[in-house]
Amino acid sequence: MLKITPESKLSQFFMGALLLATCGGLAFPSPAAGADETTPPAQQRPTEALYQQYCVACHSGGVPRAPHMVVFQMMGPEAILKSMQDGVMQAQAVPLTEAERRRLAEYLGGASLDSVDKRPIARCANDAPADPAAPARAVSDWGLDLENTRFVTAEAAALEPGDVPKLRLKWAFAYPNATRARSQPTIAGGRVYMGSQDGTVYALELGSGCAHWTFKAAAEVRSGVTIAASKTSSGATRLTAYFGDFDGGVYAVDAASGKLLWKSSVADHPDVTITGSPKFYKNRLYVPLSSSEWATAADPAYACCTFRGGIAAFDTEDGRMVWKSYSIPEAPKSLGKLNSQGAKMWGPAGAPIWSTLTIDDKRRLIYAGTGESYTSPAQPTSDSIIAFDLATGAIKWVYQATPGDAWNMSCFIGSGANCPEENGPDFDFGAPPVLLHSEKGRDLLLAGQKSGFVYALDPDRQGELIWKKRTGLGGFAGGVHWGMAAHGNVVYVPNADTNFINKWKGERTPGMHALNALTGENIWFTPAPDACAEKDKPACDPGLSAAVTAIPGVVFAGAFDGHLRAYDASNGAVLWDYDTAREFRTLSGETARGGSIESDGPVISGGYVLVNSGYLFGGRMGGNVLLAFTVDGK
Repeated sequence: MLKITPESKLSQFFMGALLLATCGGLAFPSPAAGADETTPPAQQRPTEALYQQYCVACHSGGVPRAPHMVVFQMMGPEAILKSMQDGVMQAQAVPLTEAERRRLAEYLGGASLDSVDKRPIARCANDAPADPAAPARAVSDWGLDLENTRFVTAEAAALEPGDVPKLRLKWAFAYPNATRARSQPTIAGGRVYMGSQDGTVYALELGSGCAHWTFKAAAEVRSGVTIAASKTSSGATRLTAYFGDFDGGVYAVDAASGKLLWKSSVADHPDVTITGSPKFYKNRLYVPLSSSEWATAADPAYACCTFRGGIAAFDTEDGRMVWKSYSIPEAPKSLGKLNSQGAKMWGPAGAPIWSTLTIDDKRRLIYAGTGESYTSPAQPTSDSIIAFDLATGAIKWVYQATPGDAWNMSCFIGSGANCPEENGPDFDFGAPPVLLHSEKGRDLLLAGQKSGFVYALDPDRQGELIWKKRTGLGGFAGGVHWGMAAHGNVVYVPNADTNFINKWKGERTPGMHALNALTGENIWFTPAPDACAEKDKPACDPGLSAAVTAIPGVVFAGAFDGHLRAYDASNGAVLWDYDTAREFRTLSGETARGGSIESDGPVISGGYVLVNSGYLFGGRMGGNVLLAFTVDGK
């Protein structure tokens, strides 16, 4: 049985959801006399009691657009406090003292409001415009190219294998008010673009880390920022920054000035969100749709479930939605029955698209990997690679890797009232497909899954399976979690294989694999060293979950334990190892903290290696830093 205690690092993500077993009513008494910042701790109302009295009735899933308790850690304490001070929850928070609001925000957000130094960020003294002609196409979106190979050419990387051991930290940037750093940096025109937990998007100087401008989105920006060049009406070249936020907002911002050009939305469901980075191609922006309904379903009173994953295509001139296509073609409907707690049951639902999309210009297709179904029966498009028509969004073919996978958070906590009959195994495709033009002249579509399997599909034969290879045991957090890299005839595969909830039994082998892309045969495997002896367990884990990045001769990978490592691409030997799970002094003078490296991967351009560190979610080690390395730190 999983042990969940307030002290458990592993269980921070799940703690609040257990409160849903008991539900308090809405009541708004006057604040207790003297209940302010001077009240002794012994006389203060317990924080859990505050949640039960003021929050649970709405935030257990019964009120549309009211975030579920399981989602609060995705928001963070700063956003929660702001909503109580001058936002949508201001009226509901009237009975609470300021001290109680702060404690409640920290309790729900899973972090201290005082954990981050809030001094202003360092602004650039010389605010020269970005160079739109700079050769930065190789790193201008999350997958580093249209095919998501995550391979950077020698010219763009400007980093030789022999120089990698000489990499030293040049500068560090602290994300204010953050406990995780998730938006992969993008390099273009001599600047670095990235989003943040509090919704701020930054344009930093690559050479120094100073800020040219900031832009505030309406919610957390988890996606990477996609940079694309286009012609203005005057014939000039303009760089535009595209990104999505946690509430489903889609933005186009002038990359030179930070000025908003347009804002649109994918929000046709209360729980829709954007985690995968937008993909730009020929004046269209393709945005993947995921959701938090997997968490909302933990509430037994929630009518589960109605979200469908998909893709939305936008005109990049004005933000107009051109089409939207769903990963589950059939619209959800009432199933005509109730769950064990009396809530109406709906379906089909699920198959979210967590990651960025893959563009196949030759075949005029978009490839996407999907997650599990949320309802039974599991859909034939869940845990699948789907090919969508580039012009219309119509589904052209589907390869399903794991049939019969239906799961949501109700299967893990509480009464299980909304748990589908299949109850897992929750083997998403969190990593995007990779379209590889091999040296043998054959195109391959490569996909890594949380099951630990890697698949090679034939894009010329409707996704027919060529080979599949098991690289690990798989599980709740991977297997192959967020992204592989490929070049020539080789695919580089990170394996998390983390022992997260003890559901999958067997030998675990976290580490880095190199596979022959044509056959699936193993070229080399380097086990992940256990560097967690002096760090918090189980938050510290040796697994490789974040996406990896390759340059000629070298593969870079970050780990749950905070280590960023560079591997010799020919044999897997570790060339360089840097522990990011520590404190850093930043350009503006504050202290930043690194932690787990998760989700997004390293970015290499112009002799720089950039990586985010810190991920307080799902029991991992929190942090708030972007690190920039160069040879000898020069």
